[in-house]
Amino acid sequence: MLLWQRALDPQIGTWSLPGGRLRADEDLDTSARRQLAEKVDVRELAHLEQLSVFSAPDRVPDPRRIASAYLGLVPLTAEPELPPDTTWHPVSALPAMSFDHGTVVEHARTRLAAKLSYTNIAFALAPETFTMSTLREIYCAALGYEVDTTNLQRVLTRRKVITPTGDTAAPGRTGGRPAAVYRFTDSGLRVTDEFAALRPRV
Repeated sequence: MLLWQRALDPQIGTWSLPGGRLRADEDLDTSARRQLAEKVDVRELAHLEQLSVFSAPDRVPDPRRIASAYLGLVPLTAEPELPPDTTWHPVSALPAMSFDHGTVVEHARTRLAAKLSYTNIAFALAPETFTMSTLREIYCAALGYEVDTTNLQRVLTRRKVITPTGDTAAPGRTGGRPAAVYRFTDSGLRVTDEFAALRPRV
């Protein structure tokens, strides 16, 4: 999760989601992309969707503000030029968050976890080509629990979400059999199994 640290009151020192005011000449999608580019140098989003509207009367100090939150995803390989007050944080270990931004993050993580179950949305987080161990790490980080590599490969292959490239990765320091390299079959969002649900192992 990309967060910036507030330098002014209210709630100085807490961490915020990038955002700002909607201009008179732009729609919400355009505003979200502009503010990510201007504030944290995220200019190429692999996926962007409106998450929810947050309108509790006391969500921020006066004057009242209503927020339209977005879920934006960038590939693992993205390296934006971050300002000094901005850094990546693990979703599982967030710092003290500003206002209701922690609630927004939980909504985003719940949405992403659900979509990882029934769509191919992980294409927006993965490199162009990858091994199953790399893809497993992405799923584990997003879901918040361990995922079995073999089972993940079987499910995604059956749903035609991933395709083998025919290449293998260079062997690691311990040697062993070279890992197969895959790519996502599609580079756009699609539903793969509307009733599916990935669950943690028990």
